[in-house]
Amino acid sequence: MLVNITFPVFNEEAQLAASLQRVARFLATQPQYEWELVVADNGSEDRTLEKAREIADGWEARLRILHWDAAGRGRALQGAWLGSEAEVLSYMDIDLSTDLVHLPALIATVANNEADLAVGSRLAPGSRTTRGWKRELLSRGYNRLLQATLGLKVRDAQCGFKAISRAAARSLLPQVRDPGFFFDTELLVLAQRQGWRLRELPVRWVDDPDTRVHLGRTIWRDLQGVWRMA
Repeated sequence: MLVNITFPVFNEEAQLAASLQRVARFLATQPQYEWELVVADNGSEDRTLEKAREIADGWEARLRILHWDAAGRGRALQGAWLGSEAEVLSYMDIDLSTDLVHLPALIATVANNEADLAVGSRLAPGSRTTRGWKRELLSRGYNRLLQATLGLKVRDAQCGFKAISRAAARSLLPQVRDPGFFFDTELLVLAQRQGWRLRELPVRWVDDPDTRVHLGRTIWRDLQGVWRMA
């Protein structure tokens, strides 16, 4: 079975090579799947794209490099997933904040047809999260808002660690309008409303202090997205 792992990246030149090598070492211990890695550069202003192409030139396994001039995690994931023939499509943040030990369970949940979407959660019982109080408070507040206004049953919509079946992706992705960070929320809300099966998995997650996420701008756009879908 072919499994896609997409890394949406924006200005990640510094940690790109080390993270990909770490993932490759881990995947070597998981021969039950054929792995396709995709670096989906969206609007990077440093040498992320050039660095990714240099890595791909010497890469022995399946590694594709995609590029969009405009930033947007949702845009990158839509393009990477719709352009793949993998039976299971997944993504994780290149900072590897989510412990890779959870990857086999994430993929198996979809590969074994236990769910159509598997969602890593920093807020589910059994999860272990290391991050500052400000981001913890914002995360919990945002997800409570989603539960109250959109009826979303997933506890953590924004964790950068998800997998989806090819059938669900082909159906849902053309409906998702947001090209940015609200993509995750919109995808999950649409999936729940249309009867796709969602499974939430607790993860160990450590905050990256060098995050590229601009909290104020992201919060405002997320609130606009919630208003649109309410």
